[in-house]
Order: sequence, then structure tokens, then C-alpha cells
Amino acid sequence: MAQVQDEFLRVGSPSEIEALLERLIQPGGASLLLDKPGSTPLPVVVMEQAVPQTLLLDITAVREIVGELRRGTGFRLLGQVRGKMIRSPVLKSIQVDTVDGRVQCRCEYPHYLEELQRREAFRARLRLGMEVGAIVRGAEGETAVQGDLKDLSQQGCQLELPSSAAALLAEAVLVEIELCFPNDTRFTVQAVPRHTVADSDRQALRVGFQFEHCSAEQERKLWFFVREIERESSRYGDDADVGRLPSLLFQSQSASAAAPVGRRNLQAYPTPMARRLARVAGYLDAQLLELRQGDDIDSVQLSRHADMLLQLAEEDIEALLFATRCLGQEPLLVRHGLGVAVHLLALAGTGTVPRDVRKALAASAMVHDLGKGLLPPSLLAAESLGPEARTLLREHVALLKQRLGNCQWLAAGVMTAVVGGINERLDGSGYPAGATSDELPELARMSAVVDAVDAMRRDRADRPAWRIDAVYRHLLKSPNQYDPRWVKRYVQRFGLRPVGSLVRFSGGALAWVQRLDQQGKPFQVQLAVRVAPPGEALGEVLRGDVTSRLGEMVEEIPVST
Repeated sequence: MAQVQDEFLRVGSPSEIEALLERLIQPGGASLLLDKPGSTPLPVVVMEQAVPQTLLLDITAVREIVGELRRGTGFRLLGQVRGKMIRSPVLKSIQVDTVDGRVQCRCEYPHYLEELQRREAFRARLRLGMEVGAIVRGAEGETAVQGDLKDLSQQGCQLELPSSAAALLAEAVLVEIELCFPNDTRFTVQAVPRHTVADSDRQALRVGFQFEHCSAEQERKLWFFVREIERESSRYGDDADVGRLPSLLFQSQSASAAAPVGRRNLQAYPTPMARRLARVAGYLDAQLLELRQGDDIDSVQLSRHADMLLQLAEEDIEALLFATRCLGQEPLLVRHGLGVAVHLLALAGTGTVPRDVRKALAASAMVHDLGKGLLPPSLLAAESLGPEARTLLREHVALLKQRLGNCQWLAAGVMTAVVGGINERLDGSGYPAGATSDELPELARMSAVVDAVDAMRRDRADRPAWRIDAVYRHLLKSPNQYDPRWVKRYVQRFGLRPVGSLVRFSGGALAWVQRLDQQGKPFQVQLAVRVAPPGEALGEVLRGDVTSRLGEMVEEIPVST
């Protein structure tokens, strides 16, 4: 490092530059600022660095600047790394191309970076798992939209809003923003919208606002919020400070703390983890629609939401397992994909499996059945299938794999094993390749078991949901189709009454199993008023020695969720 210039500290070490840029290679990690008056930061994705020659950027979301770049307009890259803002010197584009529908820019490699030292200009970014609701109101408060805070500084903020907010923003010169923190702290400020970027996959807008007419008291509160967000953010991610105490701002006091975003009312989901998982479900639902309209799987969005699912699993896998049974509002293909993904992560564990493999496993499982959305609806609704219909159904695997071509980060071996092997059987009776046991890797064998269990526990057009004991018996009696080793590992991991089972106890009570102890017995259950998917019928949560209060578990009652 060298001298301070214009309140920035210069980083000149090649290894430090490479490490800082590596931190920006993630969705939402970088912004581009054109080197001309009146420019505002625009979201881009740093895809790769060829040290020390070039950087490759994905500028699909801001393709309107292609002309500027080709005419030689310079730009800076901006980003946030470990609580500090960094920026590059002015860079120039070398080449701009469209590759498989994505706009890519190869530019000069920065020979130094600068770290911003001015704390008042620091923009605190909310990490995955941190939720601050936002309400945006137009003139005199007659219209309002709800969304989520993404970052905050003393000068402004970035919000994620539903696409329906476009009408409000088009009419309003000055808006009122109310921030709603999880502990019920509310803060209201006036602001001017400065830039908007549409995210068609998630039917949302990223909108940057500049605060106006702030009083001294508002400025004091803003600085407090920025510091608390930075403090809480340090507890998340790969470089988490696990010893730091949580911010009181993020200690939820009520179920109304997080505002819904987009088309989903998140408060309709029965648990906090289900509300967070619903955001991943929302992405898959939107991706399914995009597939039906002829688009490919969005590589960046799949990566982002696989990371999100992975972090939720690392945070509380038991709560996440139960959350997969709480998504009744979602399409079946979305529910099934998430159910398989979460159970695969739980079965694979975290001890010896590298994180990039677990991420690829989660991503592949999430989307493995979306190709069925490209088939005629009547095929999926049929109560019985003839030979021609079965042949047509099997095409969903090839249809999906054709749409995964842009996901170059997705490990090919994992994708092939899960997407291509999840429907194969040891005796060669599966599809699409009719592969036999000698040709099936461990991931394919494991995935086939997890997929079968999840599918059998859900209602289908030709049959109702099965009891878990019937599912286990079927798999154990079919060693020619399902690997017995993985069937036994599944039973050992999830137990005879898995998390997400609705169980009747000998005392007459109905309850959903939410956590198991080391012996596979229920450690936490939530009482249910009636036989129905988790929702309004949920009652009191019981923890500890459940059987002493409710009696022994008598039977599982299958409920399609």
C-alpha cells in the first residue's frame, strides 16, 4: 500500500488487487460508474479476471451503455469488500460482445485499486438473512409499495421493489421512504429516485434513492443505522465474525417486521424460515415462466439463489427441512425441486463435501424438474400414462439440459449426475439413458432415492401421498432399482418420523415434527388443529420430552404439501 490520495488509500500489491477483485465476483458485488458528469453506479457482474491483462464483465442488465463503451468512454468499477468501499482507476473497454444472449465486456485490468476511508460515504450492504422492510409512498401518501432495503448510506439507499412500483416512481419526483427494522424500529425520510434497474426473472426493480431535506436528528439516526447494519453484516458470510453480538435492530419483535415483496405475501408462510425459503421459491417460479417463454436458465440468478439456499441450510437445516413442507402456495415443480435440494444437502452433510460441490448439488436439484414445465399441461395432469405419453414425459430432462448451457460455473459432473441421473434406476429401467448400476455415480444413486421419497410423499394426479413407512418399505423392497446403501442412509439420517411429518400421538394430539434429537425422537413439535398443510392450523410449539406430554407417536398422517 502507498500514499493517501483524495481520501482513498491506494492498493498496489498485485496479490492484494487479485484478492479484492475476487471478492467482487459474485452477484451484486460490483457496480460500474461511467467517467462523465452526472453518472450513477450501474449493476454489473465481474465474471473472471485474467491477471494482469483483462477483466470480463457481464453488462446485460445495463446494455444501454454499450454504445458509450464502444465509443471509448472510460469507467470505474466500484464495490464493497469487508466493510470498505473500493474503486478502480478509470478503465477502458477492449471488446463488447453478445454471447448466448448475454452482453459481455472485456476491459483493461486495473494496476491498482483504492479503498475509501471516508466513513460518511460508506454504503452498508445487507447480507443474506438480514431483512429490513421498506414502504415507499408517493405524494401525500395516497399510494404505497412495499419492498426490501438492500444497502444504506447517509446520502441514500438502494431498495428492491416489486415491478408494480414503476408506475409510482414514474409519477413521483419526491417520495417518502419508511424503513421497518425487525425490532419494530421505524424511520421515515424523503428521497428522490435516481436510477432503476429491472430484474425480469424476479419481477422486481432495484432502485437507488438520494435522501433530501434531512434534519440533524435524521442524519444522526442514519449514521446509527449504517453502523448497525455493518455490525450485523459482519456476522454473516465466509469471513463472518461469529463472536460478535447481534445488533438489537435485527432482533425480531413481531411477525410484521419484514415487509412482503413482489407478488408474495411473505407473512402467509407459517415460519420465519419458510418466509425466507419463499424468496428462493419466487425465483424458481419466475424462472419457470421464463423457460416457458423460450429463455434459458439465468446463470447469475441460479448461482445467487443456490448460495442463498446453501446459507439457509448451514444456518439451520432442521428449520429448513420443515420449511419445505410449508410452501403450499407454490407450484408443485417448485415445491418438489426445493424439497429434493434441501434433503440432498442434509443427506450429503457439510463435513467432507466441498462448498462448491454442495452449491452445484443444490442448484441442480432446485431446477431438475423444471423441464416438465415445457411439456403439455395435460400430460402432467393425466391420471394414467400410455407408452407414447411416457416417452414424451422423459423428454423433460433433455429440454432442461438444453437450457442450462449458460451456467458455466455449474460443475458438469454434478449437473449430469443429478439432472441426468436422478430418474435412472440400477436395473436400467429408468431414463433418459437407461443407465445401469455400473454407469451410475454415487450422486445419481443418492439423488434417485431422495427424489423418490419426496415425490411419493406428495399427491400426484394418479395417486394420493404415501405414508413415510410405506415409502421406506417400497424402496427397501426394490434393491434392483434403488441403491440399498443410500436408502438405509436416508432412513438413518431422517428417521422413521422425519422432520415435516404430521403425527398423531397416543394422547390424541396432532403435531408437526420440527426437530429430532440424537436418537431420532421428536425434540420439537408444533400442535395442529386439524389435518391440513402447515398454516393457520398450527398451534403451540412444544420442546424437550415431547412424548411425556403427548404420549407415543401412533401414526403418521400423509398430507400433501
